[in-house]
Amino acid sequence: MLHIYVDGSCIGNQNVDNETPAGWGVVVITGSNDLGRGNGEIMHEFNGKVITDFEDEKFIGAEVGSNNTAELTAFAEALRWALKQGVSDKIIIKTDSQYAGNQATGTWKAKANRELVAHVQSLWNEVTELTDLSWEHVKAHSGHRWNERADHLAIRAANDETPLSLSFWKPGQR
Repeated sequence: MLHIYVDGSCIGNQNVDNETPAGWGVVVITGSNDLGRGNGEIMHEFNGKVITDFEDEKFIGAEVGSNNTAELTAFAEALRWALKQGVSDKIIIKTDSQYAGNQATGTWKAKANRELVAHVQSLWNEVTELTDLSWEHVKAHSGHRWNERADHLAIRAANDETPLSLSFWKPGQR
């Protein structure tokens, strides 16, 4: 079983537009007992900026940089990774955004970010054809090691900064 932690971050998440910097982070964990203490091993981690330029080849539908578009983009990137890897293990995506989780599964109807939500839902459906997929909410900034790591990756991407290597990073360090 894989646990994939996703998070998004936006710098100045008020009056957002297509120039507002936002980033996402993804941490793939194997061997976790899922008790929330941050055990297990990082199999892969990656991050990036939310792309709002529809002419960019990496554009997936985010019209603005915001916390919500960053959270949704993190979901999309995690699902794309699973598809590229051909993952057949059960996957649980862990997020501190109920908005992103409920949009990804179609539980909540999209009122904004419709193109991005449709893209995420399409990826969700593709992955569910390959393996057992679910998501769980984790409390933000509660000291959970891997959620904090995804947060670190997202903030660093939003700020155009390189993430600290795991050996120099401590949970809660942004």
